[in-house]
Amino acid sequence: MIMKTESVPKVSSKIARRVAELPPSGIRKFFDLVLATEGVVSLGVGEPDFTTPRAVRDEAISILELGKTSYTSNFGLRELRVELAQWLERQYGLRYDPDTEILITVGGSEALDVALRALLEPGDEVLVLEPCFVSYAPLVVLAGGTPRYVPTYQEEGFRVNFDRLREAVTPRTKAVVVNYPNNPTGATLREDDLRKLLAFATEYDLIILSDEIYAELTYEGRHCSLGALPDAKERTLLVSGFSKAFAMTGWWLGYLCGPSEMISAMLKIHQYAIMCAPTISQYAAIVALRGCEADVAAMREEYRRRRDFIVKAFNEIGLRTLLPEGAFYVFANIRDTGLNSEEFCTQLLQSQKVAIVPGTAFGPSGEGFVRASYAASLERLEKAVEGIARFLKK
Repeated sequence: MIMKTESVPKVSSKIARRVAELPPSGIRKFFDLVLATEGVVSLGVGEPDFTTPRAVRDEAISILELGKTSYTSNFGLRELRVELAQWLERQYGLRYDPDTEILITVGGSEALDVALRALLEPGDEVLVLEPCFVSYAPLVVLAGGTPRYVPTYQEEGFRVNFDRLREAVTPRTKAVVVNYPNNPTGATLREDDLRKLLAFATEYDLIILSDEIYAELTYEGRHCSLGALPDAKERTLLVSGFSKAFAMTGWWLGYLCGPSEMISAMLKIHQYAIMCAPTISQYAAIVALRGCEADVAAMREEYRRRRDFIVKAFNEIGLRTLLPEGAFYVFANIRDTGLNSEEFCTQLLQSQKVAIVPGTAFGPSGEGFVRASYAASLERLEKAVEGIARFLKK
């Protein structure tokens, strides 16, 4: 007797559709090509090329030797939260209760993730100003929401156009994500922009996720933090961390600040998914906040020097590039070459072994642009510019 056998379902059929349909990171996809090419001069990865300040490293070594390696509170070390609250008030005039309004996270990325998951119901919409950091839209989708892109343009200085923002609002819109200084454009928001943004969010009853991870790397004037404006705090979630300004990318430490009721909801997700941020990193971050302002200032001034060099060089070789007001990226216009962003970067890599990132990795309006990071030595920047100049001549 022949028995019927049921067909084994394909593994792919078991994967959630929203995950299966999610495109891979445009940056990671491109850098798979980079890894397969020897001798590349890379201006691609958004990571400081400086070493974490000595005092921070020494503290981590000391904490490890003392055996302070247990879990911390889900909120994070209270000593760190108190120090952070004081630092945010000194730097930006922000006032957060360290016991109820600050959550220490595994980098800024986890802060964004838990915030969106706590806020969104299936089908809720989030306005995403772009070009933008690659994770915003995917994190909205993974939280069950729908991202609605609102483009910014080089001709407008990559600034927010509030008419376009209003056109994108629907009855399902729940939040808006802003990042300033911006990755990839380097543009930032000034106080009057923030006041308009707050008025817009109040009019439509929206939450603002304000990603200010590059706040300390502001070159033109002083960074203004949204949550410091009158009446802004109750609808603002501040996302930031230690990775960029303190050169602590591998320490994986960020934070989320906001109204206690919201932070309490986000803590639930954090405690089940993560429990707590790395303990040694938390102790080290206390030292970063207490005594590394001179290190941050020195890094910022070196980035400024590199920024001035690469913007001047790119414009001289024919790539229209605005002067970034913050972060450590330039977003160069390559439309005059007749190539799209991916073609430009792929051919540049193949012919000159110079790696920069296609603008389309940062959203649809990034087409016609490329991102280059100047978190690299002047020597590397000069080599990269020479290679791009040779490529353009061809």
